[in-house]
Amino acid sequence: MATAKTDESSLPDPTATVSFDDTDDRADAMQDSIEQWVADLAEMTNEARASEEFQEWLEVHSQFHDYSPRNTLLIKMQMPDATKVAGFWTWQNKFDRHVKKGESAIWIWAPIISEQCPKCGNAPSYHEREHVDCDHHEMSDPDEWSEGVVGFKPTSVFDVSQTDGKSLPKLETEAHGQVDGLVDALLDAADRLEYDVSIVPDAEWTRSSEGYCKQSSMTMRPVIKVRDRDNKAALARVLIHEYAHAELHGGRDDTTEAREVEADAVAYIVCRYFGLDASNAANYLAAWDEDAPETLHERLDRISDVAEHLIGTIPQ
Repeated sequence: MATAKTDESSLPDPTATVSFDDTDDRADAMQDSIEQWVADLAEMTNEARASEEFQEWLEVHSQFHDYSPRNTLLIKMQMPDATKVAGFWTWQNKFDRHVKKGESAIWIWAPIISEQCPKCGNAPSYHEREHVDCDHHEMSDPDEWSEGVVGFKPTSVFDVSQTDGKSLPKLETEAHGQVDGLVDALLDAADRLEYDVSIVPDAEWTRSSEGYCKQSSMTMRPVIKVRDRDNKAALARVLIHEYAHAELHGGRDDTTEAREVEADAVAYIVCRYFGLDASNAANYLAAWDEDAPETLHERLDRISDVAEHLIGTIPQ
């Protein structure tokens, strides 16, 4: 499927591909090209982070809280497809958006910050109660205590989908191009790789991510599900990304930064080999991990091995 030749003397061309003839030096040629493509992706990721578009996205999205695992679970239980959540007034004052009338709040636990007893860890008001087994307030001035978390209270937040107003900046991360049967070829390869793969209709998708990979507790095979969409090049990229997770990370359903960098680097290489423009992977990696360019070079061998394996497994 890939016929064009890479011009390695120019700036990275994300659509340039290489065909590998079935010769004795095929493996060396593929390895050299993959190393160059990883270098291209690292350079594009650096450029993406420096871009005005990315800096605007970073400035806005850095204002959202990183929620604790407990609150993240509460959010997902109440709204599985939530992506960005904030309080009623935060949406209005920080993001110039307004919660739509009739929307139901998502309830989470918010910390209560107060002067904190250095002995028992409670607020000064705690010591005013009867039968309190802590006399530290009698030996020191609570006004001199440092602040800390003394408890939690329920508070309401709303997802961006529950609001209207000024648009949040977005980063383009999808792949583009002529798929030429690549999605079907990936599904055929799943049988040889012993993956259980499903493409879920968009209307039935309940996750905020575009796909996921986890290991079945019964068969121990990787279970991969991805959201269907009209852009089949983007669908192919997500499938390859999840295949890479299965190969690299044992089908574990996690999203640590280095693992995301590895998986999307593999997706970039395989997409590029098959003639797709996956240059928006640079935006994805820039958003995931500020150390992505270094991670790409550090994990080149792992990325290269899995990319070669998938290319060799996918029917052409």
